[in-house]
Amino acid sequence: MAAPALPPLPPQLKSIQHHLRTAQELDKREPVVAYYCRLYAMQTGMKIDSKTPECRKFLSKLMDQLEAMKKQFGDNEAITQEIVGSAHVENYALKMFLYADNEDRAGQFHKNMIKSFYTASLLIDVLTVFGELSEENAQHRKYARWKAAYIHNCLKNGETPQPGPIGMEGESFADAEREEAGSSSVHSGTAPSSSTYEANNIPTSNYTGIHIPPGAHAPANTPAEVPHNTGVTSNTIQPAPQNIPLVDPSLYSAQSAGEVRLTPEDFARAQKYCKYAGSALQYEDVSTAVQNLQKALKLLITGRE
Repeated sequence: MAAPALPPLPPQLKSIQHHLRTAQELDKREPVVAYYCRLYAMQTGMKIDSKTPECRKFLSKLMDQLEAMKKQFGDNEAITQEIVGSAHVENYALKMFLYADNEDRAGQFHKNMIKSFYTASLLIDVLTVFGELSEENAQHRKYARWKAAYIHNCLKNGETPQPGPIGMEGESFADAEREEAGSSSVHSGTAPSSSTYEANNIPTSNYTGIHIPPGAHAPANTPAEVPHNTGVTSNTIQPAPQNIPLVDPSLYSAQSAGEVRLTPEDFARAQKYCKYAGSALQYEDVSTAVQNLQKALKLLITGRE
């Protein structure tokens, strides 16, 4: 089912252009993520301007696209249940982050990696559809955007970027801010444009003290899906051994006390942990699945997390 075509994007809604372009790129291989990218764009656009005729017309067509996708994927749990959808989008965002982070730490600097860092930050934006970002995801978003800008500027100026978290005191990204805000640069595999980086989202502080262990953000054995049509190839990430957490021994002997009364919020949290575990298993991330299942089991048995 072809989604209704969108009219030209009004200038007032320029800030959602990259989320919409990401949705187009993911339509075939990750339709669930594409759906939520459009939903984020819709919600954001409504807050910006839903009254002027051109914006109202654009957002109306975007709403038609969302409705068409809902009908097409109406039997998909990730569309019908927000808990599942949130876990799906988060896993995909962090997989993109992991790919870029591994390439960065290996000193493999290229346009695919820059784009992956930035796409990860866009998808973390999308997670706000489900509620407030966790502090960890908010930090990932800042770091990914900062890394994309830093590496882009280094490559543009003929400099060799330093891999991993580094101190960048005084890094202002003035060059990126001065560039023309082209609508397709980061998505066509060229360097990110100034519209890619909003001033209030780019940290200019020192990143020396931030500990971001490689492979800690997403399934370690899942090769990232490198953005298509960039004309750049890179070595596939090799599967890494997984550290499976030990099962909490107390859960074997724990008895459900008769006086434990679970609230609706407790049931919702337990369901969330189970959904997260199921989503992690889709990416063969046993460690994350075990951790979430243990959290759900402990909550159901003891009433405590």
